[in-house]
Amino acid sequence: MTNAMKWITGGMEGVLGIPIIGGAIIIGHAWAPLGFMAVLHVITLLLALNAGRSVTGSIFGIVTSVIGWIPIVGMCMHIVTALILISNAFRGR
Repeated sequence: MTNAMKWITGGMEGVLGIPIIGGAIIIGHAWAPLGFMAVLHVITLLLALNAGRSVTGSIFGIVTSVIGWIPIVGMCMHIVTALILISNAFRGR
């Protein structure tokens, strides 16, 4: 389950990291996707802790959700978080 959540949250972070599309999704939904992603990252974090897996991607995701409203910084953080989560999911960590 942890691995699946990392794939899901990593993919969603990747979409939000796309320069114009991600920004349009976030602004178009009044920043609600950032809150939704924060909740998903907390769930993934709890699952990873319970399974003894890496929590790095989930922690980055929570931080990204908090500062994701800053235009360029948010985009970069979404991309970095997506890469970390997908890398962890691919390795099975």
